[in-house]
Amino acid sequence: MARKIILDCDPGHDDAVALILAAGNPEIDLVGVTTVGGNQTLEKVTRNALAVLRVAGHPEIPVHAGCGRPLVREGAVAAHVHGESGLDGVELPEITGEVADGHAVDFIIDTVMSAEPKTITLVPVGPLTNIALAVRKEPRIVERVREVVLMGGGYRTGNCTAVAEFNVHTDPEAAHIVFNEDWPVTMVGLDLTHQALATADVEEELRALDSDAARFLLGLFGFFRRAYRDNQGFDDPPVHDPCAVAYLIDPGVMTTRTVPVDVELNGSLTAGMTVADFRAPVPESCSTRVAVELDHRRFWDLVIAAVAAVG
Repeated sequence: MARKIILDCDPGHDDAVALILAAGNPEIDLVGVTTVGGNQTLEKVTRNALAVLRVAGHPEIPVHAGCGRPLVREGAVAAHVHGESGLDGVELPEITGEVADGHAVDFIIDTVMSAEPKTITLVPVGPLTNIALAVRKEPRIVERVREVVLMGGGYRTGNCTAVAEFNVHTDPEAAHIVFNEDWPVTMVGLDLTHQALATADVEEELRALDSDAARFLLGLFGFFRRAYRDNQGFDDPPVHDPCAVAYLIDPGVMTTRTVPVDVELNGSLTAGMTVADFRAPVPESCSTRVAVELDHRRFWDLVIAAVAAVG
């Protein structure tokens, strides 16, 4: 059976790839999309989610808007990476659907509580505010969620600071809640996603598809490439968020290690750092894993196939 997921996102160029991968792969049943302020404001990322689902041919998938700011700290957007729209580089299609009624946090709770236990997977690829609030509002979801596979953090790499990744750094208190609940968490962090580069060869494969969805991604990659070159010195841009979806489709697309992970909240230089403890032995109670190595070809085969499927 297809894996039922809720994709919690803040589109975002790489979020757009994650949405298309989830919508275009038969192994994934995208039961809903929830949005959170992060790469851009909540209003903009919610509009972007609706637009990308139209590109993916699935405007019927519900989009629920969630939290527009972190639990405690001041919010900050990443316009220097994603532009003023959050999806600069393309002309977004006209939005025909509307934002679904009900807050994202309530949608997450209601979906998990009404489904059979261990059938809903949460896939947060933005700041973890919605997920943290859901678990605080209804703690029983912890024992009912199948697993949490998140894009965020990094065990030796940062991008927002020297040691902190953007999603976790934006709302470290929320991340602390999510990592410390007793549910399976797989962290697909920068150490892994920096291997998911949209190279010139990948762009040629997309161009050969000659489809609206492929052209949409090529436009996004063009802007993303320039932004990553100018801001972080990458020749090719890494597409972070679809890595979390790819892992659910084909766990063999990456290797993971079971290690304890926690989030630093107080350090003046290290706030938002995801601290992974690779020392042996690993406690038997450990429920967190980190992604280590990506099969680049296998990953892009999944993405290209999904783009071809949505047409």
